[in-house]
Amino acid sequence: MKGHSTMNTLVRSLVAALVLLIAATGAWAQDKVVYHFDNTAVQGLKGLRNIRNHLDSDPGAKIIVVTHAEGVDLLMVGAKAANGTEYAPLVSALKGRGVNFEVCEITLRNRSLKKDQFIEEADFTPSGVVRLARLQGQGYAYIKP
Repeated sequence: MKGHSTMNTLVRSLVAALVLLIAATGAWAQDKVVYHFDNTAVQGLKGLRNIRNHLDSDPGAKIIVVTHAEGVDLLMVGAKAANGTEYAPLVSALKGRGVNFEVCEITLRNRSLKKDQFIEEADFTPSGVVRLARLQGQGYAYIKP
């Protein structure tokens, strides 16, 4: 019986250690998410709303928005949704909550756009597609609204 008691104690200790490890990992874990915009007309308001809701539910999430193709229009000065809603104030509010917004420089060249056509909250990345792949490789969850 003594061996059985020692085995139970060992199993309980291992279970307790595992529970502590899982709890500690959960406390340290920060969700990392990349939102991919390539069509502002379709994704603009819906995607920004998704991000706001995401942060409302998980304020500690690290969110990066990568735009390319027609998705960069979201971050252009004066850009509006079909219903007249301006994107800039929505983007600014999310930037204030820690969201980073990136514009693909290949798209700029392909569409003959200049960096000064974009709102100040916009950052730039050499390639939106490469940036998406690298972020996913770094453990970012991929969401395309």
